[in-house]
This record gives sequence, structure tokens and C-alpha cells, in this order.
Amino acid sequence: MREAGASGGRWREQLAPLLGDPAASAVFCDLDGTLAPIVARPELVEVPDRARSALEGIASRFGLCAIVTGRRPQEAREIVGVAGIAYAGNHGFELLEPGASAAVPSPELAGREDAAAGYLADAVDRERMAAAGIRLEDKGPIVALHWRGAPDEGVAEQIALDIGEDARGCGLRTHAGRKVLELRPPVSVDKGVAIAGLLRRSGLRNAFFAGDDRTDVDGFRVLAEMRDAGELDAVVRVGVRSPEGPSEIVAEADLVVAGTEELADLLAVLAPPVEG
Repeated sequence: MREAGASGGRWREQLAPLLGDPAASAVFCDLDGTLAPIVARPELVEVPDRARSALEGIASRFGLCAIVTGRRPQEAREIVGVAGIAYAGNHGFELLEPGASAAVPSPELAGREDAAAGYLADAVDRERMAAAGIRLEDKGPIVALHWRGAPDEGVAEQIALDIGEDARGCGLRTHAGRKVLELRPPVSVDKGVAIAGLLRRSGLRNAFFAGDDRTDVDGFRVLAEMRDAGELDAVVRVGVRSPEGPSEIVAEADLVVAGTEELADLLAVLAPPVEG
């Protein structure tokens, strides 16, 4: 892992394989905590103009540009505001192609689309959750329990973890993030699976992925596996450092930036220069 400084030259050294052959390269980015700062309520998130402009330039230059996010893909497209890129939403459970009007669910979901919502409807004390300040986010196949900003975040977290333990006993899968716990169908789909699928379909040989949270580590690991297996020639995994981020993000990244603003600076290096 290398800490990124303010030197564009240093970044260019790391990014040289992608900059040397952008048509054969893919750029993947997480959304919350990576492109955009984390906010108290997910619906209030905004992507800074610098990051959006960089993505637009990257989309025009690289073989593939995609947002890989826990949000639903249509929502992610509205937030990011760049139409000409792909959106792998719900951690890979849904894919919204550039220009498409509707997302396509993963075939692995067949018959399990409502498993998480059904569990919550039948087995959870909603009043207790609400009293603790836990907010439910219905993302279709995934339901997220948020406790950021709860009156007592520690109490709310423990209630959410208890629900998660019970959900696993009922056959669901869970995934913890930054003050959020997701209930998922029992399907082997994650950001790494989504990234690998997009790369194999495209045949591109180089890949960049930036992320900040535990779910992004799946993407980091699959890129390393594909490189080691000879499926990729070059990989750049960028960890976005934050006080709440897991240690794996820093430990497994090839390059670490200090936050979302520095990530926007890094993306600008990948974008084509603006003609004066």
C-alpha cells in the first residue's frame, strides 16, 4: 500500500498502465464515502462537481466506467448524474447499463427477491427498532438497517446486530458497513462478483477500483485474484481513508487517499486534459 500525496507525478506512476492504454482499461468506483462524503441521512448525499466532471471525462476515454454501489442502480444514476456509464447496484444484485431505462437483476436472485423484506415483515419488532432510532431502507432484494444519528448509537447497533443474528438463523445473509447492517438473500453475489462479471464480459486487461468500506474489499480481492490468474495485466486498488473505515481497506489497497476530495483529484488524473 502506498499513501497518495499531492504529487500528480506520483499518481501517474501508479496509474501508468491505465493511462498508457485507456481503451483496454476499466475504472470502477464506489459511491458513498468514495465519490461523495458520508452524510447523516443517505438521501441527502451529493457528488461534488469535481468528481462528476472527472467521471464524465473518464467515461469518454476508458473502455469501461462503472459505479459499484450498495444503492439501487437507478438511485445511484440520479445521484451521480452521469448517464453514459454503468451502475452495478445493490452490491451487484442489479445492473443498469449505460442508457438503459431499467436495471436487470442478477439471475442468482430468481425466487429470492423478497426474502429479506419477508423476514422483516414477519419476524421483527418494528416499534422497538423505531424507538431505538433504527431506519429501514428498502432496496428491493436488500434491506438496510441504519443507526447513524440514533439517540444512542450503541444501543441501536446492538439491536441491529441481534436482528442480523436472527436473520442468519433464518437463512439470510448479513453484511455490516459504516453504521449500517444489510440483510441479503442467501445468494453469493457481492461487489467483487459484479466487477469480475463486467471485466470478463468486456475483455479489458487493466482495472482501477476505489472504495472505502468493507463491501469494497470484495472488489479489491477479486481484482488481485484476476491479476494473479493472468486475467488482468494491471490493477490499481484505491482505498479512501476515513475514521470509520475498516483496516482492510488500507491494508489491501495499492494506493490510499485521504478522503473524497483527494479521490476526486486522483480521478482527474485519469480524465483527459481539458482543452483551453
